[in-house]
Amino acid sequence: MMLLPCPWCGPRNVTEFAYRGENIARPDPNTADKATWRDYLYYRSNRAGWEREGWFHRAGCRQFFSIERNRTTNETRGVGTPDGAGDAAHSGDSR
Repeated sequence: MMLLPCPWCGPRNVTEFAYRGENIARPDPNTADKATWRDYLYYRSNRAGWEREGWFHRAGCRQFFSIERNRTTNETRGVGTPDGAGDAAHSGDSR
């Protein structure tokens, strides 16, 4: 069982959450060309190691948040709001 630390509800089973993908910057729609939009919509790094991700607590507080998760070990750290404001210093092994 993998636990994710929700900033509002505390540690919960991963089945309560919906994965929203990597936290990446959205390009400006007024200035981005087609190649930039293609990269934003379809290409992800999908690398091993630490990555900032977005999650939605669908079975709890129904809030969006971001978390830094190691994709190899599922260890988590740096849980906070999607925009990065007010990041809490949660860390620990969530396996």
